[in-house]
Formats: sequence, C-alpha cells, structure tokens
Amino acid sequence: MAKRLLVIATALATASCSSLQAFETREFGSDGVLPSAPSSWSAGNGDAGAELARDWVASMQDERLAALIDEAFDGNPSLAQSLARYHGAVAAARIDGARYLPSLDGSLGYQRTQPNVGSGSDSFGLDLSASWETDLWGALRDNARASGLNAEAAAEDVRASQLSVAGLVAKGWFSLIEARLQTELAERDVATRQNSLNLTERRFARGLVRSSDVRTARSALASSQAALASRQRSEAASARSLETLLGRYPSATLTPEHDFPEFGAIGGLGTPIDMLNRRPDVRAAENRLSAAGFQADAAAKALIPSLSLRGSSGTGGVDVSDMFDLDTLVSSITASLVAPIFDGGRLIAQRDQVYATAEGLVASYIATVLTAWQESENAIHADAILAQRVENLQQAYEEAAAAEDLVVREYSRGVSTIFELLTAQSRRISAESQYISARRERATNRVDLYLALAGDFSAAQSADPAAHTGE
Repeated sequence: MAKRLLVIATALATASCSSLQAFETREFGSDGVLPSAPSSWSAGNGDAGAELARDWVASMQDERLAALIDEAFDGNPSLAQSLARYHGAVAAARIDGARYLPSLDGSLGYQRTQPNVGSGSDSFGLDLSASWETDLWGALRDNARASGLNAEAAAEDVRASQLSVAGLVAKGWFSLIEARLQTELAERDVATRQNSLNLTERRFARGLVRSSDVRTARSALASSQAALASRQRSEAASARSLETLLGRYPSATLTPEHDFPEFGAIGGLGTPIDMLNRRPDVRAAENRLSAAGFQADAAAKALIPSLSLRGSSGTGGVDVSDMFDLDTLVSSITASLVAPIFDGGRLIAQRDQVYATAEGLVASYIATVLTAWQESENAIHADAILAQRVENLQQAYEEAAAAEDLVVREYSRGVSTIFELLTAQSRRISAESQYISARRERATNRVDLYLALAGDFSAAQSADPAAHTGE
C-alpha cells in the first residue's frame, strides 16, 4: 500500500505547482494521507492471518443461489450500464493515446471555373497532408496516461458492480427465504387458531365455556388470516424484487427450495491493509487519484510553448491524368512554435481547476478507505453478536413452543382460560417469527462481510471486464 501511495504522490508532485506541494510521499500514520491502520481488526473476530475464502458464494452451499448470481451477471441492467461506461472509458483512452501520434489525411478535389465571357476550365487535384504535435514536454502523453488510469478505474467499477450485484442477489434470495418461512408460519398459525376455535366451540356446546370465549377465538382466527395475507404480499414483493435484479419480468413466480445456510466461525479476514488491496472501489479511487496527477501535470504544461509540424504534397492539373503526374507534384512543410500570450486567464484557470479536482480526489480517496474500514468492522463485529442472538431466539422459540403445548392440554381439560391459550400461542408465534428474521439477518450480514472484505467468487472470476471490450 505504501508503494501505491508513493506512485500517487509522485504523480501529483510532477505538476510542480505550489498548490500541490502538500501531496508529498506519505504512508499510514498520524502525519500521513490516511489514518493509522492496525495490524488486525479491532472487532477481533476470525483468523486474521489466514486467507479469505476464495469463493464465498460456494461457501453458502446453495447451488440455486449460485445459479441466480450467474443469471444476474447476464441480465442485470445496472451491471450492463457499468460495463458500457467501461467500454466508453477504454475508447476515451484510445482517443487520447492517438493524439500524440502523427495524423495523415488525403483529399481528392475537382473545381470548375466559369467566367462571364469565354469558356470555363476544369482542375483536378490529389493531396496528402500530415500533421504532428511533437509533444516536447509530454503533455499529450500525460493525458493519455490519465485516460488509461481512468479506464482501469472504470474496470474496477465494473468489478465493484459485480460484487454489489452478487451481494444484492444473495441478500434478496435470503429475504425471499425469510418471506417464504414467515408465510408458512402464518399458515400454521391460521391452522392453529382454527383448531383452537373448533375446540372452543365444542366446549361451548357442552356448556363448559361462555360465548365470549367463542367470539375471542374467532377474533384471533380472523387476525391470523389477516396476518397471512400480509405475509403472502411480502413474499410476492420479495420475489419480484429479486426477479428484477435478475433481469426477469417480475411475475413473483420465483420460489425458494431451501432453508438458510448454516454458518460456522469466520476466518481468513486478513488485515485492514490487505482489504484495501482487494476492494475494487479503493483501487478505482487510487487509479483516479493517479490520473488526476497526470492531468495536473498536463494542465501545467499547457502554459509552455508547443511545437507543431505540418506537411503536404499534392498533384493536379486541368486533366484527370494530371493527378497521377509526378511532374505536377508540389510539397510543403511548416513548423510552428505556439505560445499562449493572452487568453483572459483561461489556461491558468483550467490548471487551477485540475489542481482543485486532484485535491478533492485525495479527500475522496480517504473517505473511500475510511468507509471500507467501517463497513468491514461493522460486519465483523455483528457476525458474533448475531450468532449469539440466533442462539438465544432459538431457545426462546423452543421454550415458547413447549409452553404452548402445555397450555393447550390444560385448556382441553378446562384448567386454563382462552386468554391463556391465545397468549401462549401468540408468544410462540412471535418467538418463531423473530427466530426466522434473526437467521435472515445473520445470513445478510455474512454477505455484507464478504462484500466489505471484497471476497472472490466464481462468477466474478469468469466475468473480467477486459474480456468484453470487443478487442
């Protein structure tokens, strides 16, 4: 990382301007461009010295999820937009690369002259012209390098988009699993409330309970049926959201077939510095910062005189055959040294604008790094907490289910009241619902962890943006 900062600082320093003298060679530390980075994560979870899992999608052990991510790579419109921007950046780099090479033009002409008195005349001409801005000071080369770095940054943007899309699909898939499990829970709840109503009606027919108990049971059943409708709506919305990510028509026909994956302890987190080397958004920010250095250098050189060469050769005459007669060949070559004298301060303002942009990119780079560290620390810290939360909620659900069974038996014997029965059922339903949501939350956070650490996965490895340039 220190070497990268050295390259960035060197590129900025080449502008030889007092406004950029602050960008000197620095490393991490209290006096550096970036805050001091610890050797391990402060959250302190996982094995920092091991290597991050090479394929986090495969670690989920869900072939359906892996297939959906592959599908999204082909159909997601946001990813297609990112790839199109990369193609545009590559084309821009080729344009700037061609500007410091000579250009050659050819023309074929015909002219008819007709005076007021007398006969007219025809003339034919064949001309070749060449021009070249010699790039004495390397300004064109600096612009070409900047464009190349911006293209590399756009490639990193594509990789960041791929990582983001994969994460969105995974989290959308887990949300759909949760929605499906919550719907199934609501269906069981309706069945449970129906059984309670049936039992209450039988006891009322035998004169064991009051009519208010029957109405209370009917109210509970109606509430459960309303909750089921809400769960069904949420499941359909989750399916449509995921289908849209995949580039499908949102018909809500996508249904999960499995439960959440089981997660073990995390490992291979590396160090905060290792993470920066993996994060595509950080690498993109580095490339854009280096590009700004070359652009600042080119802007400063625009104030220096430039040398241009131009040459031309042409043949022609009154007949078409004269265009191919070397005796009519006329050639010329000119050289011009152009220096700005007065432009109202435009070039100086452009230079200052580029310098200000470079300064802003330094701040943007720092913000990107700090955000990357924050996302990683949050996800690492949450992983252990969510694991404990899932365990606690599982126990709460199991105890509530056991308590419900006891109350159902007691109500059947006339020991418990309808309110105790409904309370026990509601407590179990709430505990199970929270347990499902906590499992989804842990699965989502594990995805966030891999996104924050920029973990590899097979789909991304086979989708290198450079393979889609058409070159």
